[in-house]
Amino acid sequence: MADAYFFLFFLLPLLLLVVLYFLVKPRPVKIPIKNRHVFITGGSSGIGLALAHRAAAEGARVSILARSLGKLEEARNAIRLATGIEVAVFAADVRDFEAVKRAVDEAGPIDVLLLNHGVFVALELEKMELSEIKFTMDVNLMGTLNLIKAALPAMKNRKDPLPASIALVSSQAGQAGIYGYVAYSASKFGLRGLAEALQQEVIADNIHVSLIFPPDTDTPGLAEEAGVARHGAYREIEEDVEQNAKKRWEILHFFLRKPELTKIIAASSGCMTAEKVAQKALDGIKSGSFIVSCNLEGIALSLATAGLSPQRSFLMAFVEVVAAGILRIVALGMQWTWYGSIEKYHSQRKELESYWTLRSDWLPILTSYPASSLICVGMANGVRLGESILPDWIREVQPGVAETESYAPF
Repeated sequence: MADAYFFLFFLLPLLLLVVLYFLVKPRPVKIPIKNRHVFITGGSSGIGLALAHRAAAEGARVSILARSLGKLEEARNAIRLATGIEVAVFAADVRDFEAVKRAVDEAGPIDVLLLNHGVFVALELEKMELSEIKFTMDVNLMGTLNLIKAALPAMKNRKDPLPASIALVSSQAGQAGIYGYVAYSASKFGLRGLAEALQQEVIADNIHVSLIFPPDTDTPGLAEEAGVARHGAYREIEEDVEQNAKKRWEILHFFLRKPELTKIIAASSGCMTAEKVAQKALDGIKSGSFIVSCNLEGIALSLATAGLSPQRSFLMAFVEVVAAGILRIVALGMQWTWYGSIEKYHSQRKELESYWTLRSDWLPILTSYPASSLICVGMANGVRLGESILPDWIREVQPGVAETESYAPF
């Protein structure tokens, strides 16, 4: 019996570790950023700005790209004030390949390309406009391809013998599909396939790909003042909105459409600050990790969804192999919880719809405002929200503006 335990708990794991040590590829690598060129998209706010701050503080030559020149100037001033480092700024829309190529060419050869841009629309597919779906795909997926295609030739022709990096900021919604994130999850899942295939194409050029999976992230900005926006996605829209109260109301209306089930399911992964996400992301890039998780839930998701993704660390490969079965059970438990929430929500909604059908004389009053989440129709309580946390400009605009036009969120 003792021999059996010795084999099972010592020799077998040791043999597995030895096999994995020779099996894992690409091999481990360290990617320094000091005195090297780090190019960050979506760098004017949120996670991108936090990444720029940290990279500059560690001695990198930083360039940031976003749509709004005004927001970029504010970011440059903030970084200069905090670190004493001057950063280069480039205003371009990632959907425009020619504009992106001009920015990349002007910036010069890139050592670390950090693709942080992104947008999201939290809404059921049936309720989304085709323009919203296309916009999400164009920014999150095509925008990323545009940047990589523009930067890759010069990255391959670098004279620097040190390894280079291409890092893509995805989302935990790019590891597990979430209610209300059909288009967003599709675009972020696409980044994984892009990253896995790209790593095979550029490994011979000493370029290493990282895929970063942050959870919901607290970032500054207009929408967050209303307590409804996360991910720091294309916050440069805020500058344009400052001059237009109508657009402000439309943006509020857009975020109030976020389904209640999306809030319930997404909340299970917790929330991080942009600074902590930036720290985890930059540490992962410097260690050459293909998958970069930012919190405990993210590590569990990464282990459960490892699949055919590259793994440089034989120790992490060992954890993936050992934990695979257990984490599959955990994943099934998460799905059980999510689908239980969905069933409960729709059951309560049907009961309430039946009740209010009998009280139809009250419906015009209730539907004149976003209904309370307590009656499970998936919107915020507009009256109490307006009296408590919404900024003054929301109370100043005329209600009903968003109902007169279809809203293109960005």
